[in-house]
Amino acid sequence: MDTITWHDFEKVELRVGTILEAIDFPEARKPAFKVRVDFGPFGIKWSSAQITKHYTKEQLIGRQIVGVINFPKKQIATFMSEFLVTGFADENGDIVLTAVEHTVPNGSKLI
Repeated sequence: MDTITWHDFEKVELRVGTILEAIDFPEARKPAFKVRVDFGPFGIKWSSAQITKHYTKEQLIGRQIVGVINFPKKQIATFMSEFLVTGFADENGDIVLTAVEHTVPNGSKLI
């Protein structure tokens, strides 16, 4: 594993946001939802998330998640993803979202 400096870590914009909307993404190669997330002062952004094994669209609404908001946009099928949804793979390789234990202001940075 490569080590990084504190300065390197500070460059990654890991921010919290609240999911406002989750919709099906049938064009994706792997099962996924499109999620619209409010990152407070950083705006409302869309992403694709392969989280259909552990979550329903209804369970996602209002949930705070952690995203990387300073990657370049990425085209996924016909959709432009504006941030990276973070999570961990379970024993089957299915994604479990990175979450916050208590509500914090949207846009807060992971420190």
